[in-house]
Amino acid sequence: MVFALQDTWLWDSWYARDGDTWHGYFLQAPKSLIDPDLRHLNATQRHATSKDLITWTDLGTTFEPQRTGPAWDDSTTWTGSVVQDDAGLRHLFYTGTNLAEIYLYQRIGHATSTDLHTWTRVGDGLALDLTGPNADCYEKDHMIGHWHDRAMRDPWVMRDPDSTDWLMYFTARAPGITEPNGGGCIGFATSPDLATWTLRPPVFTGGYGQPEVPQVFHHGGHWYCLFCTSAHHWSDHARVLNPEPPVTGTHYLMADHPRGPWRIPPGPFLDGANPCRRYAARILETDAGLVIMGFADSGHATFLGHTMNPERVTQGPDGLLTVQQED
Repeated sequence: MVFALQDTWLWDSWYARDGDTWHGYFLQAPKSLIDPDLRHLNATQRHATSKDLITWTDLGTTFEPQRTGPAWDDSTTWTGSVVQDDAGLRHLFYTGTNLAEIYLYQRIGHATSTDLHTWTRVGDGLALDLTGPNADCYEKDHMIGHWHDRAMRDPWVMRDPDSTDWLMYFTARAPGITEPNGGGCIGFATSPDLATWTLRPPVFTGGYGQPEVPQVFHHGGHWYCLFCTSAHHWSDHARVLNPEPPVTGTHYLMADHPRGPWRIPPGPFLDGANPCRRYAARILETDAGLVIMGFADSGHATFLGHTMNPERVTQGPDGLLTVQQED
């Protein structure tokens, strides 16, 4: 049983586990918009829970833009991640855009919750922007005519395995790269307390124009950075590395350490198709092993907009991942 709503599209998702319960967070927009491309500028966040990642209890809208006046995130609240600190407080990191900049500049926000549903912004909510000493490592301004936005979105936050700090990864772009599809990067920041963040240089650049929705995790002696991308955003280098025709879906990077260096692994694209089958996927560690979760896409003309049931992911002796697709 997929998580689907009659009047609402669902797409990007992220998950938090609380005991034997999975909390899923989903971007949502009303189907009354008719055109699924309009969902991006009308997105809020929905919350549902599940014991098995298949049967879901819908809890309704959980987070949305600031509606009371001009704010850095008064337009959209896009994809994020949820972590728990040592005191048990939950932290949501999310993407925000505003009306004054016509949605073109993305930044990263921060809110907290004691129940995983009701979220309160920390201050004005703004956690990180492309400013400070390392800002020049990124396309910190909208390069009109070169790319369609100023990218800084999809924050993935996790504990630093080597210290008490926290690490943040996000979708961004590197400056000064002539080929637009060669400029996508995985941005990076660190924090001692989840409140104060220091922007660092990207941990990976190249391969794709926009490596979206990064997720970093460790399994079986290897570090992985999951990401999704479109067939239209493969760089010339990615096309050389992978002999198959470009597809849209989810792939990954590998490393020996979460700070890198990260590399595109050899072999086929992890989970792609034309038209797209599943997008913005996450890999979750369940009691039965790794599974992949994402939303059913299928393209503009037939956009489905619901979650897909989990499918098993296996790890080979070389660390390479494979999705065991169900018929």
